Amino acid sequence: MRIFENYSLKSFNTFGLDCKADFFAVVHSISELRQILAEPKFHSIPKLFLGGGSNILLCGDYKGFVIHIAFKGITNLGNGMLKAQAGENWHEFVIWTLNHGYNGIENLSLIPGNVGAAPMQNIGAYGVELKDVFVELEAFHIQSEEIHVFDNSACEFGYRESIFKAKHKGEYVILSVTLQLSKEGFLNTNYGAIQEVLTTKQITNPSAKDVSDAVIYIRQSKLPDPKKIGNSGSFFKNPVILKSTFESLQKKYPEIPCYPVNGQEVKVPAGWLIEKAGWKGKRIDDYGVHKNQALVLVNYANAKGEDIYKLALD
Repeated sequence: MRIFENYSLKSFNTFGLDCKADFFAVVHSISELRQILAEPKFHSIPKLFLGGGSNILLCGDYKGFVIHIAFKGITNLGNGMLKAQAGENWHEFVIWTLNHGYNGIENLSLIPGNVGAAPMQNIGAYGVELKDVFVELEAFHIQSEEIHVFDNSACEFGYRESIFKAKHKGEYVILSVTLQLSKEGFLNTNYGAIQEVLTTKQITNPSAKDVSDAVIYIRQSKLPDPKKIGNSGSFFKNPVILKSTFESLQKKYPEIPCYPVNGQEVKVPAGWLIEKAGWKGKRIDDYGVHKNQALVLVNYANAKGEDIYKLALD
């Protein structure tokens, strides 16, 4: 394991922001992680544990130690239960499950980032959330250096939320995630344009791979490739509001879309709201809102993180 100084993080964040870390290392095992934490030289400096860099906006150089978690491996535990290490690329893991005949996360295809970040915000797309198939995760408690196991209930999943973004924020490093998938299961094709794409392709009895391909097609038609244009995918959460509030808005905007959450609340697409406010496709110097998807903020070239952050607040 090599420790670098004054190291560029440009290739380790999907916005492609050229910020530097005072210290940087890639760890492939728990023993390497413990080795860094045991080094007296690094005891008192801040530490940032980084996965795929798709859920982070760097607003300047990091005055501390950035530790990139690169644990690899997928283990089939039997009966559709799969354990993936935190450093596995999420989309590549989805494709692995499909190639091995499993379904359950096909609607989550092409979500950027690594497996370890998936439970952090309970990733979701096209009517499916991670919590729907989540069994447990292993996490390294930074202070005690103990490994703790969190089951579905203990993670306290919500809409793009978990205990690791709230009560235990900054306390743990997720090491692995275990999911319960199926060889034969329900395919969710009723959300967004999935069914429309399947119909266009004349697919009447879709497989999980067909649903994944439809999701990939939809996402690629709307979302920019981070390898070509810096971005972190959908930047904003869809607001959840009371049905009564929605009904009031509907009188003024009859075309406003929504998705039911429960008997009292609905979810309104943030992309629709941003577009309605006139921000879709707006460009300011080297950054802006993507022309095909108002949820996506982009770095066209040499934007600064603070510029993108300010745009998000505007």
